[in-house]
Order: sequence, then structure tokens, then C-alpha cells
Amino acid sequence: MISPRPTAAWRDLRQRWQALTREGRDTLWLLGMLALVLAPHATRLPWWANAGAAMALLWRAHLAWTDGKLPRRWLLALLLAALLAMTWLTYRTLIGREAGITLVVVLTTLKSLELKARRDSLVCLYLGFFLILTQFFYSQGIGTALLMLVAVWGLLTGLILGQRPLGRPAVAEVGRDAVRAMLWGLPLMVVLFALFPRFGPLWALPTDAKGRTGLSDTLTLGQVAELAQDDSIALRLRFLKAVPPPQQMYFRGPTLGNFDGKVWTPDAEFLSNQKPTVSGRPVDYEITIEPTPLPVLPLLEGTAEARIAAGGDNNAQIRQFGLEWQRRGAHNQRLMVEASAWPRWQWSEDLSPRLLKHWTSLPEGFNPRTLAWATQLRDQIQHQQASPEKAPPALLLANAVLVHIRTAGYSYTLSPGLPARPTTDLIDDFWMDSREGFCEHFATAFVVVMRAMGVPARVVTGYQGAELNPVDGQYIVRNSSAHAWAEFWQPGQGWLRADPTAAVAPERVQRPPRLHPFAGLPGPLGQLDPSSLRHLRDLWEAVDNRWNVWVLQYSRGQQMSLLKSLGWEQPDMQSLGQALGWGLGALGIGAAIFAWWTRERSPRQPWRVPLMRVHKALQHLPVTPPPGPEPAAASAWRATLQRAWPDKRTDRQEALVQLVDQLDALRYGWTGADTAPLKPMHWLPLVRQIEALSRESAEPPLGHGAHSRP
Repeated sequence: MISPRPTAAWRDLRQRWQALTREGRDTLWLLGMLALVLAPHATRLPWWANAGAAMALLWRAHLAWTDGKLPRRWLLALLLAALLAMTWLTYRTLIGREAGITLVVVLTTLKSLELKARRDSLVCLYLGFFLILTQFFYSQGIGTALLMLVAVWGLLTGLILGQRPLGRPAVAEVGRDAVRAMLWGLPLMVVLFALFPRFGPLWALPTDAKGRTGLSDTLTLGQVAELAQDDSIALRLRFLKAVPPPQQMYFRGPTLGNFDGKVWTPDAEFLSNQKPTVSGRPVDYEITIEPTPLPVLPLLEGTAEARIAAGGDNNAQIRQFGLEWQRRGAHNQRLMVEASAWPRWQWSEDLSPRLLKHWTSLPEGFNPRTLAWATQLRDQIQHQQASPEKAPPALLLANAVLVHIRTAGYSYTLSPGLPARPTTDLIDDFWMDSREGFCEHFATAFVVVMRAMGVPARVVTGYQGAELNPVDGQYIVRNSSAHAWAEFWQPGQGWLRADPTAAVAPERVQRPPRLHPFAGLPGPLGQLDPSSLRHLRDLWEAVDNRWNVWVLQYSRGQQMSLLKSLGWEQPDMQSLGQALGWGLGALGIGAAIFAWWTRERSPRQPWRVPLMRVHKALQHLPVTPPPGPEPAAASAWRATLQRAWPDKRTDRQEALVQLVDQLDALRYGWTGADTAPLKPMHWLPLVRQIEALSRESAEPPLGHGAHSRP
């Protein structure tokens, strides 16, 4: 039997809510909207700020629910001083983005504790609107936009409630008014978004926005493995014609050649700016690179032509630097590039002695066992090779290392773990002991072995593989597809790619791993089939991509393209200002027409016409008209005529008084008003008689003014 207690508790809660005072209800609504605005900041603020904000909001909500007394000012002053001190101790400053947002959050919640007047609620509302803007310093995705749209509606509802102090207006009714107000402002928002000039720092905040992709220009063992747990999107591609197979989808990032025994770093001074020789049919594609501080663009390997997409950011420039593509400007901004890649490319330049020495150098005192093993392998191959001209030495050595990886019990894992004992010889631990690792372990060990055998080699990081989104036909590269591979130098052929990971885990290259959304959940939950959610995720990512293209990537170049479509041949900033002026002017005219069309019209008064005719006719009499607005009522004229002619009246005067009285009786004694409208045939005879008698009474008698002499 189901207990009725939950129903009774819910009924009691509803009754308690309905019994709240108007001030308590509006205060709880405002506190709820502030909590909604502050919720996304919870992951970014220090713990003490989150705890303080939550306690302040809950405390004020309890006071509103119980109609309790607000805390004293001295207590609020102590809390303010403590929070200021905590902010200073945390950030060592009270200005800047992080410290500033923290201060606004704690001050907003403290202000709610002295919320007792309309002015205080307005301050909290305005601070809430400001905090909505701060959300976009961290994320400009569609999810954040939708959440903040709800927050704007909630705060606007609170603002309208504050403008209606009388009575107890329903929240639902005021919420509908807030929706209408937002819809009225929508045309202005669209015009400003499309035509307001875009200035780089104003819109993109390049110094504050944090890149989404985790690819770095340095490499330490374990770094890429951690990145592989990130399922967020790094790149989006659209192939215009042919689609390359997954094993050819290598998106080249930084080239790392400097090794100090622990960290691999780039060496730009040793990279040649000579372009590779390409052949075959190119693969044309469009790629959207999510915000990243990395200057190297992870384009498809073999890309020999690239340019900023039409309508893209004018502040960004890209250039080819050897096999890499690098950007200048527009860092930490989403970038769309149109490019062409050739599956067959060759680097035909010969290495100078200086470059040869650099690409074969290794730090002294690190990984002695691996170096000794490489020396033995080189000696064995040299003794086994009877005809050196049959196989190039570098290729032979590389194949031997790959065969060793494939047959010596190495395994591919996303969680290689730490060495069994503390050591600085990480390559030795992987190559000789654990024999399990991620792609970075195989790539770096391969390069160390090749260099130890005298073959120039280097590490390349980037992404490998892409998955198709069937909703919009875009190929998506996630941070979980981060990859590391190697290159070695073969005289006469140049730099050749070698992917040691493919030797031990070919499925990683043929099809990149997709993270299981239920992985790690206990019991049967961890075995749920994610296919039911995959379509929803694809749909959401397609919508998010459209948001990125139409909203976040809307730049000055797209504004100029819009002006061209509107008739400007060579648009510039002046043309953009003119278009903005025309747009705002059109909105102003449209708003004026709409306001006139929806104006509050006075109800039509059927007695205005006859009363006005009577009023004008009686004004010709030598009497003072009744005071007040025109036309005066018939009863007012009757009283005026009776006062003007109190004693004996002429026949005309008496007839006028009676006709005016009949007209007044007709107005208030009309019996056909409920069944038939008043028509001129009902009042016209009386009015005409009044007009005729008024003219006759106003005319002087015959002979008046021609007095005879006695």
C-alpha cells in the first residue's frame, strides 16, 4: 500500500508557498535565478567562494521562507572583509578576470542578505545580468547560450515583478510578459549582431579565452595518454570530393627534435622552409580548428596549399614552414581553413652536416640499455646485409625496429602507469622492462633507437583518424585521437613517416578508439549499449557546429560578404556603418508604426456627434456655455438654460428647454441599445429642431436696431 505522506507533504508545501508574502515570493524567485546564473561558475571559483555563495543564498532563502529578520550590518561588514581577504590570499590581487569575477559573485550573494527594498533588488538584478556576461569569458557554446537565455528570462521576470508593486501578480503572467519583451528586442539584437563592427579583442578576448584542444608543443611520457581520455572535439572536416582512408588521416602538429632525456621540444631553427614535392590527385577539404594557443595548425599531412576560408577572420594569417603550417594572429580563436593535401609527397632536400648532427643527437647519461641494444641491432644488420644496394640502410634499420616491436611482446595501453621504480631512464623502462605504453612511448623510443643507430629521426605529434557524423556529413577529430609518430631520414627520399603504434596496435590507426560513455559505471550500468545515445550526440554536435559557423565564427569578413549581397560593390568599415545606420533607422520606423498600430484606442462614442452639433448650435445663444470639456451633456445645457431663463420664457426658449430635455431622456432612456445600434434617424429630428430654434433665438427681432424717434 502506498503511503499518502508524500502527497500530503506536497500539498502542505504548496499551501506554504501560497501563504508566502509577496515580498517573500519575489525574493525566492530572485534567489533562484541568481543561483542559476552562478551555477556554471562553481567549477571555476575557489572552494571558499562556492561555500560562501551557497551559504548566503540558502540563508537569505530561509529568511524569506520564514519571514525572518535580516542580519545586522556589522555582521555583513565582517563577512565582506573576510571575503576580500580570502580573494587577496587566493589571487594576490583584487583586479583581473579571475579575481574580479570572484568578487562580483561574493558581493552579489552578500547583497542578497540585505535585500529589503526595491533598490536592493534592482542592484541584485543588475549584478545578475553582469554575471551572465561573464559566463561567455569561459564558454561561448550553444549550451551556455541556452542556459543564459533562460537566466535572462528569469531576471527579466524579476525586474517586471519589481515594477508592479501593487497586488500579487502571478509569476506565470509576468513570465509571459518577459517573453514578449525579449521577442520585441530580438530584431534589434539581430541587426546589431549582423552589422555592428567587429574588433578582434572586443569579441574574441584572445588573452583570456582558453584553448579547447590539449595538444601541446612539448611532449613528456604520459601527456598524450592523458589527452586521449578527453572526448571533446579538436577538429571538424568536410571533404569536398574523395575521402582518404582512415590510415592516411594524419593531422600533423608540432615537430619535436630536441630531447633532454625527459622532455621533447620543437626546434624551429632546424626546420627548413622548403616546400615538399607532391604528386597525384589532391584531397580538397575544409577544416575548422577549435580554439587553441598552439601556433601550429594540425592540417592533414601532405597539405601543400591552404588559405583562410572565405569570410574568415581577417586578423589571422597562415604560412607553410616546411611540412608544418603555422598561424600568425588570432590565437585562441576558432579558425576555418580551406586546404588541399596530396597523399604522395616527398622531401628531396639533402641534410647538411649540421642538420645531420642535430637530428641524431641524444643527451648523455640517459637510457644506456636502449642505446646498447640499438648498437647491437645495427651491427647485426650490417653483418647480415650482403648487398647494401638492395635495401636502403635507413629503411632496413626502421623495418627491423618495427619487426621487433611487433614480435617482442609489446602491448598498447591507454594507461601505461609509472615505472616500477623511480628512474630517469624512461625509455629504458619502456623498451627493456614494461614493454607496454601509449603511442608516445612507441614514437619516442623508436626515435631514440634510430638516432642511436646513426639515422636522423624526430617525433611528430598531432591527431590520427576521424569519425563521420552522419547527421551533417562532417568528419570529427576528437582530442582522444591525439597521436604521436616518428619520422626518419632516408637519403634520396627525404623524411619518411613511421608509426610504431601501427606495428603493435594496427586497429588504433585503422579506426581510432571511441570512448564508451558508460565506462567506469558500476554493475550492469557499465555494460549499457551506447548506440542509443550516439545518434543524440551526433545530432547535438551537428547543431553545435552550425552554431559555431553561423554565430561564433561570424567575423568582419562575413560582414563584408553580407554587404556585397546587399548591393555594396566594395564594402568597407564606412559601408558597414552606413548599413548599421540604415538598419537601426528601419527598426525605428518599424517600431513607430507598430506602436501606432497597437496603440490603445478610445472607444467610439455614438452620442458625441449629436451632442457636438447641439453644443455648437446652443453656443450662439446669449448665454454662458456650461463649464468643462466639449461637447457638454444635454443635461448640463438644460440646467444652464434654466438658470439663464429662470422666470418667464418665450415660446422658443421653452421649446429649446423641452427639446434639450427630450434629447437627454433619449440618451439615457434608449431601449434599443442592447439590440440595435444607435442610428442618426433616432436623434436627428431633435437635433435639427434644436439647431433651428437656436438660430431663430439668436437672430435679432425684426426692426431691432432701427429705433424711431419720438
